[in-house]
Amino acid sequence: MFLTISTTGTPESPATDLGFLLHKHPDKSQAFSTSYGTAHVLYPEAHAERCTAGMLLEVDPVALVRRGKGKGRGGAPDAALAQYVNDRPYAASSLLAVALSAVFSSAMRGVCASRPERAARPLPLRIEVPVLPARGGPALVQRLFEPLGWAVEAEPVALDTAFPEWGDSRYVSLVLESGTLTLAEALRHLYVLLPVLDDAKHYWVAPDEVDKLLRAGEGWLPGHPEQKLITSRFLSRRWSLTRQAMERLELVRLAEADDSAVEEIDNAVAPETEAEERPTPLAVQRREAIVAALTASGAARVLDLGCGQGQLVQALLKDPRFTEIVGLDVSMRALTIASRRLKLDRMGERQASRVKLLQGSLAYTDKRLGGYDAAVLSEVIEHLDLPRLPALEYAVFGAARPRTVLVTTPNVEYNVRWESLPAGHVRHGDHRFEWTREEFQGWARPVAERHGYGVEFVPVGPDDPEVGPPTQMAVFSVKEAKAA
Repeated sequence: MFLTISTTGTPESPATDLGFLLHKHPDKSQAFSTSYGTAHVLYPEAHAERCTAGMLLEVDPVALVRRGKGKGRGGAPDAALAQYVNDRPYAASSLLAVALSAVFSSAMRGVCASRPERAARPLPLRIEVPVLPARGGPALVQRLFEPLGWAVEAEPVALDTAFPEWGDSRYVSLVLESGTLTLAEALRHLYVLLPVLDDAKHYWVAPDEVDKLLRAGEGWLPGHPEQKLITSRFLSRRWSLTRQAMERLELVRLAEADDSAVEEIDNAVAPETEAEERPTPLAVQRREAIVAALTASGAARVLDLGCGQGQLVQALLKDPRFTEIVGLDVSMRALTIASRRLKLDRMGERQASRVKLLQGSLAYTDKRLGGYDAAVLSEVIEHLDLPRLPALEYAVFGAARPRTVLVTTPNVEYNVRWESLPAGHVRHGDHRFEWTREEFQGWARPVAERHGYGVEFVPVGPDDPEVGPPTQMAVFSVKEAKAA
């Protein structure tokens, strides 16, 4: 991927001062090692009248896979291949933004000991990015850069010039020009907006990304008309981080309007009260709802089918009413993690007698699962292909046949309330489907009828009047045989 920064000058203020501002000599070609490849800085031209600095980033796709986050929401079946075969070596993205920050860190802060007056003064700048992914097209590029004082040329890149009928790709060729910005401001704009336009990051977005965004956005982001979109995309749509950033940006705006320091504005709530206002995570609400339903059923011997890493098993062990708890999962790695979580190797003999972890598949009947009071399938069915559901149905309701079966699954209608979830995406990359409330009930009622169960439906989490709860739970109970 490639980017150039050009400026013009006069004999009194030569354009080659760009080398001082970037802290990279125009007569040299320099290479800098990064975690994901090598960044080269070179000067295609360096004269008093005009100077151009270029950054060429050579991406190492293997290093990118090994060091990257390696997963994402809504992953495709060919994700393993996509990690190696993609546009990353060619299209400007968060990789280039991170390289700009690392290689031109002093310039981004506006530090230049040898030319401090030039660093603080606006320059005639021209920035060219030959290939830039733009989810939102040229119109979004203009909405992001024009309010910052840039003249924008964003030409769509054709999918194939030999076949114009195929139309344009999601990439643009970008040219930015301005005479009202300092070099530091320009670099900070690129650092934030390149990954925003790509709408993706190659690394895990941690809480410190909020601080990075606010540092780079100082002076321009609080008043930007697309502030919310920029913030959400830069933070990979993580709603908690986005909310935190938006709250801090609003404080900055209020402080500027009141000509006060942010600390003077942000003093209404004591730090210790912040933790009290945090909502209970949905996973915790789900476990609490399951434990409450199991308690109401009077179950003592419980199966956790698809137990994963053992969070529910751990919660059930804390309640002495559950005398035997069996966790079953097809993944040995998940069972190993569950064993460590439960500290089975250090558990007392009496407590250890209450719990058992088994490897097995719900696609087959299993004699070990017979005779239990209750079975839980928490966030399990959506990980199965639809044609496999009848096999699970028979294994649980027909063969194992516990008195009570609890099934929880996402309510896809609620997905519109997740700000961090792109439209049309499922909540987890491994979900084969996500059902509406009507679809879930349309599956559960015939299952209950076929196997002699009654079924009730319970909302889990906040029950939105329009789209329902985030999680839906079906409580199956064996019908009592009628006396002759």
